[in-house]
Amino acid sequence: MTEKVLILDFGSQYTQLIARRIRELNVYSEIVPYDKVPELDESYRAVILSGSPFSVREERALRPDLDKIVGKRPVLGICYGAQYIADYYGGTVSRSLKREYGKANLGRVRRMQGLLRGIETGSQVWMSHGDTIEHLPEGFELLASTADVEVAAFASTKGRFDQPVYCIQFHPEVYHSLDGKQLLHNFVIDIAGCKGDWTPAHFIEQTVEALREQIGDDDRVLLGLSGGVDSSVAAMLLHRAIGDRLFCFFIDNGLLRKDEFAEVQQSYQGMGLSVTGIDAKQEFYDALAGESDPELKRKAIGRVFIEVFEREAKQLTDVKYLAQGTIYPDVIESVSVHGPSVTIKSHHNVGGLPEKMGLKIVEPLRNLFKDEVRKVGTELGMPAHLIGRHPFPGPGLAIRILGDITPAKVQLLQEADRIYIDKLREYGLYDQVWQAGTILLPVQSVGVMGDERTYEQAVALRAVSSTDGMTAEWSHLPYEFLAAVSSSIINNVKGINRVVYDISTKPPATIEWE
Repeated sequence: MTEKVLILDFGSQYTQLIARRIRELNVYSEIVPYDKVPELDESYRAVILSGSPFSVREERALRPDLDKIVGKRPVLGICYGAQYIADYYGGTVSRSLKREYGKANLGRVRRMQGLLRGIETGSQVWMSHGDTIEHLPEGFELLASTADVEVAAFASTKGRFDQPVYCIQFHPEVYHSLDGKQLLHNFVIDIAGCKGDWTPAHFIEQTVEALREQIGDDDRVLLGLSGGVDSSVAAMLLHRAIGDRLFCFFIDNGLLRKDEFAEVQQSYQGMGLSVTGIDAKQEFYDALAGESDPELKRKAIGRVFIEVFEREAKQLTDVKYLAQGTIYPDVIESVSVHGPSVTIKSHHNVGGLPEKMGLKIVEPLRNLFKDEVRKVGTELGMPAHLIGRHPFPGPGLAIRILGDITPAKVQLLQEADRIYIDKLREYGLYDQVWQAGTILLPVQSVGVMGDERTYEQAVALRAVSSTDGMTAEWSHLPYEFLAAVSSSIINNVKGINRVVYDISTKPPATIEWE
């Protein structure tokens, strides 16, 4: 039985970060909307209430029934979670005259035991709240304050509930809270008694066993490989579980990086997978001809992908399952507090295929974050170059070519992009960035090459640093490197005479341009 820490999501931007920090302690964490609390069976060892953009003073405040949780398991309330607990049990919460946001320092810390063990007076924490707790409920005691907030941390007194309740007005999950990891360790390991044995090896063992139970002894599984880490690790887990009953398609949509179709297939050869490479470039080019709208390009690619996939799948028999490389952020997004988020872009996947083909879905990675997927891949013994591959969008270069798609534009971008990626490796920078790519801009600019004036294409280089792609900072690549890339592209790719570097963060920009 896997130990779990349940996280109730009240809509905080940091909720996923709480889950990640718990998992760094080798304890499995699970996020659910605040109003969808599951039955607390023996696997659930503790419950955390997240922060929220809401105020407990608002009419629309999120108000779950705490009696289903409190007293059943140790509870930690963070920001809104703390304020709601105080309000629920009769304390006083009001709008603060001074919003406390950013760095603060704890004072009057009771550090001898419990949640704040090992955390010294003056410890830096990160605040982000507009409400303040003026009076604690009966049966709770003050643990710590800051210069501006009297109630920065408090807890239930002994005997108030059958299980302890801790509440904090700061975010231990962010790096700015310097002792945040110690605090979460105190709660999860010491107070909740979790063993901390949820490791990649443990995950593989449990997942393989679960896959065998789900799929059965004779059924076959079909998986669409992309060459990326998610689908590759999913394939290896399935291969370990069911062996040669897994069939993989790798479709060349003509929008991959230069030589990627052949290189990725070669990488899979030593992994024991049954991979069928499908050259469908022309079908995708035909569907994209003359189309410039980003959404319509994505939809055209998705439609043709399904058509090709379905056509090739008909040549197989006894396939009962369709495997997908869905990861945990995708799952959380679909059941968020506010419902599915506003569509920023259509995602390229096998949507619609399961119903059309009468297949059941199997998703081996649906409980993992991206960095955890990589750790599992390493534990499975996969090649480092596959595990460390940068994320690559499903629509491929179609959304890195702004405007309509032609084979000539694809080839131009492939050449420039290959130089960029090769240079990142040459300079030892590839593994220091989360994702990098080249964008072909729909503009031409004047240039001088030799004694001739040119009027050619411009490309933008993009490189970002991130953990899971939810937020991203532009990578501060050395000037000498950028100069070398620019010079190499302009000198070697006929048709490009200008290179620029994108220094936008996400948000407000996205990682991709379309």
